[in-house]
Order: sequence, then structure tokens, then C-alpha cells
Amino acid sequence: MPSSDIIQLLPDSIANQIAAGEVVQRPASVVKELMENAIDAKATQVQVILREAGRTLIQVIDNGSGMSETDARMCFERHATSKIRQSEDLFRIRTMGFRGEALASIAAVAQVEMRTREESDELGTLIRIDGSEIKTQEAVACPKGTNFSIRNLFFNVPARRNFLKSNSVEMRHVLDEFQRVALAHPEVGFTLHHNDTEVFNLQSVKLVKRIIDIYGKSYREQLAYCQEDTSYINVRGYIGKPEFARKTRGEQFFFVNDRYIKHNYMHHAVISAFDGTIPEGSHPFYVLFIDIDPSHIDINIHPTKTEIKFDDERSVYAIIMAAVKKAVGVYNLSQSIDFEENINFLNPSPSEPNNNLIPRTVMPDWAAQPRKSESGASKSNLTNWSKLFEGLQNTEDRHRELAAFEMSASTASRPVYQEQAKTVASKVNRMASEVIAAPEADALLFQLHNRYILSQVKDGIMLIDQKSAYERILYERYRKMLINRNGACQQLLFPKTIRLTHSDMQLVHETKKEIRSLGFEFDEFGSNELIIRGIPADLPEESEQDLFEELIEQLKQSYSDLKLNKPESLSRSLAKRFSVRYAVKLSYVEIHTLLNQLFSSSDPNRTPGGEPIIVLLTMDKLANIFRG
Repeated sequence: MPSSDIIQLLPDSIANQIAAGEVVQRPASVVKELMENAIDAKATQVQVILREAGRTLIQVIDNGSGMSETDARMCFERHATSKIRQSEDLFRIRTMGFRGEALASIAAVAQVEMRTREESDELGTLIRIDGSEIKTQEAVACPKGTNFSIRNLFFNVPARRNFLKSNSVEMRHVLDEFQRVALAHPEVGFTLHHNDTEVFNLQSVKLVKRIIDIYGKSYREQLAYCQEDTSYINVRGYIGKPEFARKTRGEQFFFVNDRYIKHNYMHHAVISAFDGTIPEGSHPFYVLFIDIDPSHIDINIHPTKTEIKFDDERSVYAIIMAAVKKAVGVYNLSQSIDFEENINFLNPSPSEPNNNLIPRTVMPDWAAQPRKSESGASKSNLTNWSKLFEGLQNTEDRHRELAAFEMSASTASRPVYQEQAKTVASKVNRMASEVIAAPEADALLFQLHNRYILSQVKDGIMLIDQKSAYERILYERYRKMLINRNGACQQLLFPKTIRLTHSDMQLVHETKKEIRSLGFEFDEFGSNELIIRGIPADLPEESEQDLFEELIEQLKQSYSDLKLNKPESLSRSLAKRFSVRYAVKLSYVEIHTLLNQLFSSSDPNRTPGGEPIIVLLTMDKLANIFRG
């Protein structure tokens, strides 16, 4: 009778490939693991050399302790590690690596060559491995330390290799990992070369100098030291001043015992400490180190070791928030009242641009009433008021002409936004919108709380969500621009120079055509700087840097879908982001323009995401409301 046993032990080569699926996701994963191994080996200098963003070569050279001949062979075995000996050691971990999976996983999906030598040995060891199979092991002359060369990543797993993105995208991920390790260990010197070009050359320095070396000299003015020592944890590091908060994410770093982690709850603690000092949608810079007894944390959650659990998260949250708030107070980062500004800043007039950094205060009714004199008179002197309008008695016809011109110019081109908005429309057009008289009562068009538009229809009332309507209009406009590559550009009188991070610059390289299709005109200036010469003509008025940073942030969030359909996904993302800015008061002409553009779109009833734009309340529905 044949055996029914079907379970068998997998060969090591297959088991290693399975493990590599979690540990080695892309070239950046290899760079991270090898750099952390160099740190654990007490290296003081680490070199990273890449070709084609790590597809064809990843070389990491360190001057650490090196390995003996036996250790050099053992390090490629699964679960072989020098970091732990028993289960209790998992709660005393202070090294970067401890699982013993990284090198075995890398060797399973690449061609690996390692040269290593301990300081006490005259000769080192050379090992070559192809797909978990050891090809060569021999003695060789080499410097003290370890030299890893990883070639042709995923050469034996074609499906995984095909999933890699373009070189600029993969390089962006490599830069992210490199910067995290470099920030965590400023006492170690790091260099990074890509295709024979030096990207970073970081010397052994203090943390503040390391931040400036990575992100630029402009960060020198915005950093403030943050420190809080308790019996449970110690918090130290640097935060950015609120006025330097950016529209893009990616410059927020938490390190627990010098290990980079991602923790949304702790990030919320920092954002809460900045509450009221930065505009909504902006992200402060911070590099914070948390020193804690390893027995209070668990890092053995995910193979990438970027997730962590604290045994008392609430205490950690409170201490971090207190530390950041203290830094904000000590360094006087909170906004102060500028007595040189308009004394009516608490209740600015509609014609003045709003300052998002100062919350608007609604004045109580009693404060808005005119003050009574001692005699009880409350009327102001109204004599000679007509003299204010001398010379303007014959402007009514001119106003009608301007209004007619604005109405004709706005058909199916773009909405006319509020007075503060940046449009191609001239000041003459904006003047016309300001002087147009209120609509007659029978027009029955009404804007509610700057959010909804009400219009009478044949059988009831139509409610239109203003933001959603703009989202539909902007989506179709951006999509058309991206497809036809003909976005209208408004040239800047004075070009603006902005500085980006290395990873953001890689993203700009990857999506340069799409960005220019939207109407941005820019040139590269130096390694990580751009000169903005023009911006899209119909974007709201805001600083050019903020607009460009918001665009980059949307590119980051939607990039996972861009490979499938760039115009579609990018148009949706940008329309949803920028439509928030149009929840403003509209004039009668602007309401008509909005409705004309909405109903000329491909689907006026729904946003690109499928949310309703229009709700119809029939007379029967209204009657049922009152009947209860």
C-alpha cells in the first residue's frame, strides 16, 4: 500500500527564498540590513556604492571588527546570529540585527561576494554565493572589516525583479534608508556613491551637524534642542520651528535605542505639542531619540524591525508631548503678537488675505455694536457722506459692461474664484465681480455657509456641495492637462528657489513630465534645489514653495497607483487636495460660473471618487419633513 505522507522539509534554498520575501523587498532593504550590520560591528566608516539604484550592484564596505573564517561561513546560514543566545535576550536587545535572517535571505536571491578580516588575522576570507549555493571560500588579502558586494538582485526570482520600480523610485527608497541610519549614528562617517557620482559624504559629527549635512544649511536656523529625562524614558533630539513647517511629509524621525521606528501614536504626540502653532496640513520637522530599557519594549514584531510596542504607551505619549511643548516654550517658538501689524487682526476684513497661523476669532454681538456716547446717542454723523462718491456717479454703465465681459469670459474655461485667489483673470475682472448687484429675489440662488449652493428647480430644491463640485471640475481639468500636456502656466515676476530633500528630488525626476503638464515651470539648480519660474494659472494664491510641496506630497501618496494610470490617479489626488481651498464665499457671477462648469462636466452628479455632489429635495420630501 503506497504511503500517504505528503509533508516534507523544504530545502534551505527554497526556505531562504520564502524568508527573503519579507526581509528583502527591494534594493533599499539590502542597503538597510548591511549598514546596520556594519554599525553592530562597531564600524566608524561605512561606504555604500550603488549601480542602477542597486539593481546590478550594492556594495557596502566597513572598517568594523570583521569575521573569522568560521563566522564568515556561518553568517549565511538561517537563524545564525551573534546577538542572542537564549529567549530572555530578546528583551535585552540593543543591537540593530538579531534575527539571523538577513544575510541568508540576501544570499538566496542574489550573487553575493564577501571579503572580511579580523584585526588580529593576517589574511581574510573570501566567500562567493549564488542563490544560497556556496561557490568559493578561500583566504584572501583584504583590509580590516567587511566588504559585501551584492550583484544582480533577484536574478533567480524574475517575478520579484519585474515588480521593482524605475531606478529613480528605487533610489528614493535607498536614500530614505541611508538617511535614517546616518541620522541614528552621527558618530559614524558615511559615504554614498551612485553610478560613480558622490551623493553623500558625511563625516563623524554631532547630531545637529549631521542634520545640516543631510538636509542643507537652511536647517541651521530652524532647529531647536529638545530634551526630557525621566525614570522611564529619556527623550532628546531636535525639532523644527513652526514657521519652517513644510507641506510634505518625510522629515519626521523617531529612534528608539538608536533604531528607526514608525509609530503613528507617538507622531500624534508631537503634532499635538505643535497644535496652534503650525497651519493645518503642515508637518513639522523633528528628529527625536527615545532611550528606554529594552525590557519595556518589544521589537520582535515584523522582519523589518520598524514596528515596536511599548508596555506603557500612554506614559511615552505624555512624556514626548511634554518634551516638545517645553522646547516650543523655552525657545520662544510660539507665535507672538506683532504690534506693527493691523490692530484689527482678530477680525480681518474680507478683502485681506487670511493668515492661517492666527486663528480667526468670532467677535461677540456686543463687541460689534457701535459704542454709545455719554449722552446716549448711537448714530454716527451721516452728513456729507455723499462726498465720498464724488466723481463716481457715472460708473453704473461701466459696471454693467465689466460684468457682461466677466460672464462671457468665464464660460467653460475655469471658475472665477474669490478676490484673494490667484487666477489669470485681471484686476478689471475682479473689480466687476465686486460691484455686481445682488441677484433679484426670483433668481433663487443662495450660498449657505460658504459650503453649499441652493437653487430652485422645477419640483423642489437642488443642494450642491461646493467643494465636491470643484473637485469634479478640477479633476477633469487636471486630467485633460496631463493627457494633452498643455497646462496653462503663469510666469513669476521673480523666480523662486526652493530646496528639496534627496528623496523628493528623485520623485521630481520620476514625474517631471506630469508636473510640467500641470503648468509648473522649473529648472534644476544644484543637487537638491529647483528654480520655480511659473505655476499653474488657476491655483489658489499661496507661496510657490507651499504649492510645489503640496504637489510632491500628493505624488507620494498616490504613487502606488501612478504606474497603472498616471493621469487618472494623479488627477484624482490633486483635485481632492486643492478643492478644499475653494470653500469660500462666491459672488453671483462665480456661482453661475461654477454651475455652468459643473453641468458641462462628464458626470455632474458624482465626484471622481463616487461621492454625491447634488442632492435633490422634492416638494414631497420637504412636505414629509414638516409632517414629521
